Amino acid sequence: MAATAVRYLRSVGAATTAEQPHPEALPRPGLRAVRDDERLPVDPAEFRRVLGNFASGVTVVTARDADGPTGFACQSFASLSLDPPLVAFMVARTSTTWPRIARAGSFCVNILGSGQGALCRGFAVSGADKFAGVAYGDAPATGSPLLDSVPAWVDCRVHAVHTGGDHL
Repeated sequence: MAATAVRYLRSVGAATTAEQPHPEALPRPGLRAVRDDERLPVDPAEFRRVLGNFASGVTVVTARDADGPTGFACQSFASLSLDPPLVAFMVARTSTTWPRIARAGSFCVNILGSGQGALCRGFAVSGADKFAGVAYGDAPATGSPLLDSVPAWVDCRVHAVHTGGDHL
């Protein structure tokens, strides 16, 4: 079914004989901060409530550094590129887990299944031993913690870090 859908989408695209421009040749806006006069008045709690209605998968991002395993529950995960294969996730600048992942230089994205709410909540708290009672092994390429019960995972190395407001 998926292969058929891909073939269909490719077949209905606009036919072109001109070569497509290389992505690096396309115009890009300059990077800059949002000015105060450009900000719309938005209540942070309402903004969070509204965006909380966006259905997305939940993951647990894990890593291993000199102090042992670390991880956090992450809803802001996305596929970024197929060639090269890249994923992205966003983490608050105030995260105590992110510096450990950054130092490790590698991580595993553990994609949670529909019945894994308790596992997610365990990794969503600060200060606790998030791995207590959680079975895990080593991801094959990086050795990052790979949670035993997850239906899918992605073993990764840090490629780039970009800032965006109060997140990285």
